[in-house]
Amino acid sequence: MENENPIEKTKLRNIKKIIVVASGKGGVGKSTVAAGIAMSLAGEGHSVGLLDADIYGPSIPLMFNLVDKKPFVTEKNGQEYLVPFVKFGIKLMSIGFLIDPKQPVIWRGPLAASGLKQLINNTFWGNLDYLVIDTPPGTGDIHITLLQSFEADGVVFVTTPQQVSVADVEKAMNMYSNKTIGIKILGIVENMAWFSPGKHPDEKYFIFGKGGGEKLASGFNIPLLAQIPVTETMSSTCDEGKMGDLLSDPQVSEAFRMLTEALP
Repeated sequence: MENENPIEKTKLRNIKKIIVVASGKGGVGKSTVAAGIAMSLAGEGHSVGLLDADIYGPSIPLMFNLVDKKPFVTEKNGQEYLVPFVKFGIKLMSIGFLIDPKQPVIWRGPLAASGLKQLINNTFWGNLDYLVIDTPPGTGDIHITLLQSFEADGVVFVTTPQQVSVADVEKAMNMYSNKTIGIKILGIVENMAWFSPGKHPDEKYFIFGKGGGEKLASGFNIPLLAQIPVTETMSSTCDEGKMGDLLSDPQVSEAFRMLTEALP
């Protein structure tokens, strides 16, 4: 029996492509991957926005050295819009720009869902080739709202090689594969695939295990888009807000180049 009340998703004006970055599990470097995708696309000359949709644990303000910064508000046709920050040619928006970074966001699901919609609809994005959306861990209200409310062109899933990560990511992939609200899964990114010392870049140490990304890709019959190594500078790059250095390592830069080439 066909669904008598099909879900109608909103197509955002002036935004050509929406790419969702998800994982189902925290601590896999999903925000780093989302930021890397945005920076790589911007470096190729695309107009890019990056939305931090992690309502409860926003990372973008810290990663882009914008902690405690508050966005301006502009008005158009009687409607108020948040003006995104711009760094490295990327338009940035996050709930973290609107709250005290030391205070938790104590919102139930409906309020979080409403907050997400406002961040997407009431940000003055202008014309974008790509909007990259960094989602929170899990499969909760933010994901459901995003899938039910907006047309997206695909989702990239991030995992680490460990089995505990693979198991959680698999659950989230099953959610995004839902026939009613799902979107196209573009492929898998295996983050922290190996460690290569700065002085010995040809050496690979599989400190987090091996094969998790390949297992997921094979199980869902989708491509393994990229394997991103751990480097000695990646942690400080994110923690110290030095995202301009993220793509300075040739291995990391090449991984993100392969990733962005696979996007629609």
